Amino acid sequence: MDHDINIKIGGEAGQGIQTIGIALAQTFQKSGLYVFSTQYYLSRVRGGHNYFQIRVSDQPVRAISDRVDLLIALDSTSIEKHMEEINDGMVLLDREEVKISSDNKQIFDIPFQKIAKEIGGNKLYASTVATGAALGLLCCDMEVLEDVLKHTFAKKGEDIIRDNIKAARAGYEYAQGNYSGRCKYSFEKVIQRSQKMLIDGNDAVGLGALAAGVQFLAAYPMTPSTGVMNYVAAHADRFKVVVEQAEDEISALNMVLGASFAGARAMTTTSGGGFCLMAEALGLSGMTETPAVIFLGQRPGPATGLPTMTEQGDLLFALHAAQGEFPRCILAPKTPDDAFYLTAKAFNLADKYQVPVFIMSDQYLADSQFTCERFDISKITIDRKLLSDDELGTMETYKRYAITSDGISPRALPGQSRHVVVADSDEHNEEGHIDQTADNRIRMMEKRMRKLNGLAKEMEAPEVYGPQEADVTLIGWGSSYGPLAETVDLLNEEGQSMNLVHFTHIFPMNKEEIKNTILEKGTTICVESNATGQFAKLLKTEADISVDINLLRYDGMPFTPGYLIHALHEKKVI
Repeated sequence: MDHDINIKIGGEAGQGIQTIGIALAQTFQKSGLYVFSTQYYLSRVRGGHNYFQIRVSDQPVRAISDRVDLLIALDSTSIEKHMEEINDGMVLLDREEVKISSDNKQIFDIPFQKIAKEIGGNKLYASTVATGAALGLLCCDMEVLEDVLKHTFAKKGEDIIRDNIKAARAGYEYAQGNYSGRCKYSFEKVIQRSQKMLIDGNDAVGLGALAAGVQFLAAYPMTPSTGVMNYVAAHADRFKVVVEQAEDEISALNMVLGASFAGARAMTTTSGGGFCLMAEALGLSGMTETPAVIFLGQRPGPATGLPTMTEQGDLLFALHAAQGEFPRCILAPKTPDDAFYLTAKAFNLADKYQVPVFIMSDQYLADSQFTCERFDISKITIDRKLLSDDELGTMETYKRYAITSDGISPRALPGQSRHVVVADSDEHNEEGHIDQTADNRIRMMEKRMRKLNGLAKEMEAPEVYGPQEADVTLIGWGSSYGPLAETVDLLNEEGQSMNLVHFTHIFPMNKEEIKNTILEKGTTICVESNATGQFAKLLKTEADISVDINLLRYDGMPFTPGYLIHALHEKKVI
């Protein structure tokens, strides 16, 4: 029995693709299975071709597969585009809606809309019928889906819940009674109720921010970052967070700096185009040494680019944005659980070093759902690094920008004591007043840049996945972890000698630890979703490590193990 299956739901925007996908993913998750889901969607409300893809297994999964075992086709385009991905699988469709002439035995015709109208009196229930039918083919437990539907429609009343359950049951029973190939892929013997979570990267960042004590979030909506703002806003009352939808990204980061200067833990969320507008405010954070956490959800540029697709193309931009030189920190989570803990760490680093800290994600991680263990809140500490009232009371004078050996000046809040807290966007002296003399400039510049020494020591070494030494080493960063790790597993099972060195702490780099981790004995391949090998360049500049091969993808699509194995064959590495 195959316990690793892949489901794709394809159709036009507005046909209920996401409704079916989320309901199935949650049902599998609550049944005790491991789920990975992702979606492909265009920047339009209606029409176009979208799809939602789910991989479900009795073992942990962190990447999508190139194989499709069950295709739920809500339009004919789904057949045209995805039929070739099916080898020995099934296709579920409504021939009244999807006009095709094929008599392929893999195609199972089920009248979604007819059943929906008969059961609920409305064709809107067709997506629920399709969900039930899919579970019927897979012989999964309907009771779990019923629980999911009760929770999903809890706010819409008992009648809506009842009709959705009836529609799902009708689809389930039709599939069970009319398709001889049912239970071909089945989890009926491995299912048990699960307490694990199904969560996407954006929600994990939002949850991490709440756990870290975020008090203010200002942002302008921009795909794929908006989900973080939405998550925090949905829980703002409970956690006493002020969420402001700013008029633009310029004001969003400036609002964050104002809130942070006043003592609030503050963050903004954006994507590349919005971050372009934040560059001047980023410099203000650097000069005034005001903490800020910036969530940057990458998508392909330039300009509007591919607004709903994925890329890792903003790394060097984030590293060099704003004129002049000042310290900053860049973190790039690899999975939702990593995003939760790294977000909390970002707030502590921002407060401790009084710098802007980036959490760099992308559309792939932002929108993909992973099965995760419940996050351990006890691992989160909130460390503000602020002067206490008692400490300020014993000071005869207070200098906001006092020169120190580590570059970190004692931080007091305005109005906290009798001491005046002065900040200035011009170059300033230790008191915070404008001072444009050469000697002062040198002292203050060196003070600020010394923070990088301490920051680098807080950057964790990259993870080595697979054997410690190998003939081929893949190097990745951020969201590519899942596909790369699975590629290592698959190829090592075939007799290859391969490992993965994966980075989540991007800048500043802990050079010695990296040198000790990346053993340049075999072939090194840096895998990135951009056209110029930005991380490989950073490795060379910061750690003096040259990679042998760049494996790059920049078509807006995420890496999959199948894509990576094919590319490695093309490069004659394996």
